[in-house]
Amino acid sequence: MATAYERVQAARSGKRPSGGYYIDRMVDGFVELHGDRRYGDDPAIIGGIGWMNGQAVTVIAMERGDSIEDRMRRHFGCPSPEGYRKALRLMKLSEKFGRPIICLIGSSGAYCGIQAEQRGQGEAIAENLFEMMGLRVPIISVVIGEGGSGGALALGVCDTAIMLENSVYSVISPEGCASILWKDASKAPEAAEALHLTSYDLHKFGVVEHVIKEQNRTEKEIGAELKQLILDELAQKSAMSVDALLAARYQKFRSIGA
Repeated sequence: MATAYERVQAARSGKRPSGGYYIDRMVDGFVELHGDRRYGDDPAIIGGIGWMNGQAVTVIAMERGDSIEDRMRRHFGCPSPEGYRKALRLMKLSEKFGRPIICLIGSSGAYCGIQAEQRGQGEAIAENLFEMMGLRVPIISVVIGEGGSGGALALGVCDTAIMLENSVYSVISPEGCASILWKDASKAPEAAEALHLTSYDLHKFGVVEHVIKEQNRTEKEIGAELKQLILDELAQKSAMSVDALLAARYQKFRSIGA
């Protein structure tokens, strides 16, 4: 069994597939949509519409890029306020047309540059949390890599949460936690254990509903299982009335930590 910090390192691996990889392999006829209609477009978040087994869906994914130039352009997958506002714009559009929403989370956190703060980073994240809780369509969120801080949670309000085995989901990085608690970032492995940020920890606590195993499996096999699990969850959630869906979503979050 891998340690918590080993899973953190696996989640951060540059060879780990990012959001665009799963869109290409799970979603047919994907059309990317751009812009938040307020400031601009954020390449750290890919959003658009497509089909999964003939069902229209909206997909929103965090994308860090492949080449070093692409990663710099995308702020290494750390979204800016316009990225979260673009995501919310597409979610509200989905609600209008009755399309389910799929969010793919893989970011160390929201972009922390001064420009992002000036454009309302905290407010953009908070608005997503508030609005997603009341969206009248099914939402499935999948943590595919490092899910860090409020930047990840801004796409994490959902009806069903799924994590890949070697992904992590935490309010703070182990290094940041160790720096605060012990004034020593080298204690990150101990902090990782204390944070209980692994997929198995969070499944045990009821934060996520499903964990997809990665050990001794190809990316193709993992992607195929993920797609089928999403389709199964969408079928189940789509069969519920809107009132029942919203009540279950509310209860899911009220029960965490109870």
